Amino acid sequence: MDPQSDSYDANAELDTTGLYCPEPIMLMHNRIRDMRAGEVLKVVASDPATTRDVPKFCNFLGHELLAQEQRGDDYLYYIRLG
Repeated sequence: MDPQSDSYDANAELDTTGLYCPEPIMLMHNRIRDMRAGEVLKVVASDPATTRDVPKFCNFLGHELLAQEQRGDDYLYYIRLG
C-alpha cells in the first residue's frame, strides 16, 4: 500500500464499487482502450479479489501499478499504461 497515492494525477477514473470478479477487470480492459500509453488510470473497487487481480492484470499487459491502497471498504489503484 502506498500512502502517497493521492500525489498521482489520474487522467481517468473507473469506479467498480459493488462489482465482483471478473467485472472490474473487464471494465478496466474496456477503459484502457480509450487511453494512451503513459496515462494514469485510477481504479476504485470494493471486491477484495482485485488485490490479486489488478497486479496480475498490470503484469500480464505491461502496465505499471503505481500505487495500491485500501481505504475503508474501498481498494484504490493507480495504473500507468504501458
